[in-house]
Amino acid sequence: MSKVCAACGELFSGRTDKKFCSDSCRNFFHNKQNSEASNYLRSVNNILRKNRRILHDLLTEKDTLTCSRAKLLEHGFDFTFFTGTFTNRNGDIYFFCYEFGYLPLKNDYFCLVRKRISD
Repeated sequence: MSKVCAACGELFSGRTDKKFCSDSCRNFFHNKQNSEASNYLRSVNNILRKNRRILHDLLTEKDTLTCSRAKLLEHGFDFTFFTGTFTNRNGDIYFFCYEFGYLPLKNDYFCLVRKRISD
């Protein structure tokens, strides 16, 4: 029984549940189908990694630091994306990019923090 490949449209034969004529057609089909979602995910991950790198570079060996919004923006920080939040006992909300975070303060300043990961 001949079927039409879902990727290239060529006729092929094989098992009754087979949809593609070859592994390359199968890979092409699935890569094309997932490319738009993958591109968005890739761009968000790049922004998150860049934000993390900026916080890491500013903190160097310190656990906390006060920094202006202007300085973060100068380095290319994007406040739109973060990996999580933490609310302390006082109700202050910290925004985290992996293990590095920031707390909005008054006058467009931020307290940068490093979450210590215990072994």
